[in-house]
Amino acid sequence: MLLCLACAGAQAQWQWIDKDGRKVFSDRAPPPEILPKNILKQPGAAARAADTASATAAVGASSDASPLAAQATLAADAPKLSTVDKDLAEKKKQAEAAEAAKAKAEDDRVARAKVENCNRARAGKALMDSGVRMSLTNAKGEREVLEDAGRAAQTKQLQQQIDANCR
Repeated sequence: MLLCLACAGAQAQWQWIDKDGRKVFSDRAPPPEILPKNILKQPGAAARAADTASATAAVGASSDASPLAAQATLAADAPKLSTVDKDLAEKKKQAEAAEAAKAKAEDDRVARAKVENCNRARAGKALMDSGVRMSLTNAKGEREVLEDAGRAAQTKQLQQQIDANCR
C-alpha cells in the first residue's frame, strides 16, 4: 500500500526544460522565467486535459454554437494562469514613478542651471560690449588691465557660453 502512495506522489511532479536545455523534475512549480512551452508536465494536467476534451466535445455537439462560443467555453475551462502579485506590481509602479520624478527633477535642475548660465553670459557680454575698462586679478593677486586681445578672447568665450546655454 505504501508503494501505491509513493507512486501517486511521484506523479504529482513538475517537469520542464531549463534555460540550459536540461530536463528538471520538481515538486514545485518552475520559476517565472520558464516559458509555458518548456513545461513538459505539471500536476493535474491529465485531469485538465480531460476536462478540455469534454468541453470541446460538448461544444462540437451543439450545431448552433459559433466558433467564438467554443473558444469562450474552452477559455473558461482552461486553468487560470497565476496572477501577478498585486503588492509587487504596486511597488514596481511606485518605483517607476519615483524614478520618473527623480529624472524630471534632474532635468529641471539642469534647465535652471542653463538659464542662470545664459543670463550670466549675456550680462558679461553686455559689459564687454559696453567698452568700459576691465581689469582682472592674476595668479599673484595683482590687477591687470584687459587689453583688446584679452577683451576679444573674453567676448568670444562669452558668446560660446550664450550659444550653448541660451536655446
